[in-house]
Amino acid sequence: MRDLVLVANAGDGTVSSFRITGDALEPLAVSTVGGGCSTFVVDEARDLVLAASKQPSVDTFRLDRATGRLSALASVPVASSMTYLDLAHDGRVLVGASYGGGFAETRLVDEEGRPSDEPVARVEWPQSHCALVAGTGGEAVLYVVSLGADLVAQYALSSDGSLVALDPATAVAPEGSGPRHLTLSRDGKVGWVVTEFSGEVLSFARDRTGALTPSARRAFFPTDAGLTHSRLGADPLAEHLIWGADVHQAGADGQWVLATERTTSTLACLPVLADGSLGERVSRIATPTQPRGFWVLDGGRFAVVAGERDTEVSLVSVDEGGALDEVGRWPTGRGANWVRAV
Repeated sequence: MRDLVLVANAGDGTVSSFRITGDALEPLAVSTVGGGCSTFVVDEARDLVLAASKQPSVDTFRLDRATGRLSALASVPVASSMTYLDLAHDGRVLVGASYGGGFAETRLVDEEGRPSDEPVARVEWPQSHCALVAGTGGEAVLYVVSLGADLVAQYALSSDGSLVALDPATAVAPEGSGPRHLTLSRDGKVGWVVTEFSGEVLSFARDRTGALTPSARRAFFPTDAGLTHSRLGADPLAEHLIWGADVHQAGADGQWVLATERTTSTLACLPVLADGSLGERVSRIATPTQPRGFWVLDGGRFAVVAGERDTEVSLVSVDEGGALDEVGRWPTGRGANWVRAV
């Protein structure tokens, strides 16, 4: 049971920790991690947290599960700040996506949790927003979501950090949709990608090699809010444009997919159909302002949602019918934008 929640506060350069107690969050500690931390990944087996900083660097911390506090261990400079981090091969390979740098890369991680000084492999994709690993051992696959190229690049990821493109090498998204984050179904047969510009969740069938194939799309943004299609370089708030952010599977049986929209600060719930595609939205709820990141807790019945322009995180329940309800809010730091449970 993962009962510890970590929230990155980019505005303060901190990570807040909370203990899950029933249907509430108990604040534990606030740890300094460096300026602009907007993503991190947890090596649960070794109690390590690898966090990206705007310096730019990737910094390693020891996690004390009893207190929720992080203590610094190492720091490695990187070419451009990372937008997304993940681990593969029992924590021995770190992968990262850099939106500003337009690339994704792999680095080896040593016994102390320190990433290698130089990347093992790097692939160039414009506005790379997500680098997600699926599988273990020799079967690991790396997915790189490129917002700028409207695609998901897919690679076999070896334990030495090397990459080999799958066949096909990419899975395409609708032109101009702005694919952003990817999550995989619990059974590994489906991938869902949230789009930033069109406010959709795209469904992809996943075969035994790990390759994704586009299958369906479903809008999740509030269509009654007067939002219009966004584009690269636009100001969504000033122009009242769609601004999709994050996506995760929820429900005791994985029967729901949740997605956040930042202009209206809302979380939407869509049903998962038998073929892995999504049905029409069944519920929607207000969230902390500008929800960039959220996480679904073990059991799928609760989600913790953070807002970039808020200083609180919310705990949201998901009932058997897909109705969303806010249980409560708890204080965190400025610029809260990334959530994970340990």
